[in-house]
Amino acid sequence: MKNYQKIAIVLLSISLTGLLGKSSSTGSAANQSFQGWFLNLIQDEGKRTPQPPVQTSAISRFFSQVNDKSKENCEPKTSEPDFLVIAGGASPESNEIALEKNVLYFQRTLKNMGFQSPSTSIFFANGNNGEASIRYLDPQRRERFKVPNIPSLDGSASLKNVNNWIDKNNQNKVTKKPIFIYFTGHGILNERNSDNNALMLWNNTPVTVAKLSNTLNKLPQDSHIVTMMAQCFSGSFANYIYENGDPNKPLTKQTRCGFFATIKTLPSVGCTPEVNEADYKDYSSSFFAGLSGVSRMGQKVDSADYNKDGRVSYSEAHGFAKVDEKTTDLPVSTSEVWLQQKASEEDINQLLNTPIIDLEKLANPQQKYVINSLVKLLGFDEQKSYLETLENINPYQKTTQVEQAYRIRLLMELLNVRMEQKIRQSNNQEEIAILERLIDCESSSWK
Repeated sequence: MKNYQKIAIVLLSISLTGLLGKSSSTGSAANQSFQGWFLNLIQDEGKRTPQPPVQTSAISRFFSQVNDKSKENCEPKTSEPDFLVIAGGASPESNEIALEKNVLYFQRTLKNMGFQSPSTSIFFANGNNGEASIRYLDPQRRERFKVPNIPSLDGSASLKNVNNWIDKNNQNKVTKKPIFIYFTGHGILNERNSDNNALMLWNNTPVTVAKLSNTLNKLPQDSHIVTMMAQCFSGSFANYIYENGDPNKPLTKQTRCGFFATIKTLPSVGCTPEVNEADYKDYSSSFFAGLSGVSRMGQKVDSADYNKDGRVSYSEAHGFAKVDEKTTDLPVSTSEVWLQQKASEEDINQLLNTPIIDLEKLANPQQKYVINSLVKLLGFDEQKSYLETLENINPYQKTTQVEQAYRIRLLMELLNVRMEQKIRQSNNQEEIAILERLIDCESSSWK
């Protein structure tokens, strides 16, 4: 694991076991500090996490220009989608073999789910120009580079190719299918505005949330678009549901939702030059395993059909990944980011002091699965509140980074339940309608 990932998790670990472990009452300074820390974590009101080395001075200037310019300026779908895969690093140095293998696993997932000849377009790194762009480690652990070997590869991961794909999609006036976009690559943090982070395309081309949102606007207004993104700082792209990707503006007319490996201020795991796929642990692996019932190693996994309706929705696959993905990621969806942004310190205080079982009773089936699974994994007492449980934990007890991440995932899941209940009880019809729209979109599926 890279140093910036270690630093981020150490900070989270200290906050959980140090602040809460020493707290003896909800009115204590420690508890109030934790409430503020947790809000900072999910809403980005505090300090940013360290940057990965992909950031360059050119990209920093790019963000400066973007921010200066910005100052001027349903029902669940179950029909087969048009699939758009955008993948790979921004250069050979950041184009790890795991990214290629992610695309190959995606293709196997389609076959495992019975798709014979799905409408799929794949744009990966340098495409088909023959350049040895994929970085990997040979058996002697020497760095090597190879040519991409992806069946049915359509071209390079460029914005031009994405725009051409949109133009081609718009020409098909016969049947308008829902759209599923999968991005597996790298992301960068916009230190000026983490609501407008960027993903990286080939040739070190950053595409911000605002840019992606406006690019997709070229599709018809009745489009139904679902994204799944596994890059660092990917949670920022939950904002692509808004006009210009700006959470201060209305929702787009298109139906949009998405699922993201982690929150907008933290890096994610999964980009590695290691060749052995059995060692891969990342959000997209778990998401597609939950969706298809088959892991990337070809093994059957427990069904993620938590509501027993005979199909696995995107949101159910997302719930599966929150438990299955044994990493430091903090996965989120569009509706979850929307709910978490509405949380106050008072909401956190009530959450911390409510017995876990009382919140679990209000949860939907996949939320119940996540809560129950994490409670068991962590050895928490569901009859007690989250705060009571952590107060009884020795702050000096050693825990793994994954366990620390699971603690935060549980707290985030409880917050999702708490905030959804609050919105539904508010009688604010506009907010209830937005929530329903996002949940309906996330409840869609490939079949």
